[in-house]
Amino acid sequence: MSGGPEPGGRPRVYHERQRLELCAVHALNNVLQERRFTQEAADEICKRLAPDARLNPHRSVLGTGNYDVNVIMAALQSLDFAAIWWDKRRPLEQLVLSRVHGFIVNVPSNVSLGFVSLPVRRKHWIAVRQVGGTYYNLDSKLKAPACVGGEGELRAFLQDFLSQGPCEVLLVVSRAVEESGCWLNPE
Repeated sequence: MSGGPEPGGRPRVYHERQRLELCAVHALNNVLQERRFTQEAADEICKRLAPDARLNPHRSVLGTGNYDVNVIMAALQSLDFAAIWWDKRRPLEQLVLSRVHGFIVNVPSNVSLGFVSLPVRRKHWIAVRQVGGTYYNLDSKLKAPACVGGEGELRAFLQDFLSQGPCEVLLVVSRAVEESGCWLNPE
């Protein structure tokens, strides 16, 4: 799904679709633009994070996924990446987008059974990544990647999520970028 351009010259954008409660796994793979993690790999990370827990606090007790941020952060660290929580009090203009590999965003999501939407909201992980000079919303609930646009559109897209309330943005950066802090303009 990733690699060379599609017919018509557009870049191929890797995009995994939602299965079970594996949005964290899909978000990781989508931001990395390849299948690097599986449910089994995420479960192994959970076991490492809480080796003596009878009920693992980092995933669903049903074994269907629903992984927390600790699993995402550990998965990224295993590949020499880091996840940095974005401080919502900062203006998004302070981001040095050229230093950010991608974004993993945690948003409220409606729960539905078939065609019936329930009055319950859960958290959902989505990936946003630049491919071929264009940013894409790689939400695993979408049928296909959705074009966000350039840097200005990306900042507006992220601001829209942040203004909706209980939403968190993680910056996915290399460990070297994290250590140097060069992902942020201190203005």
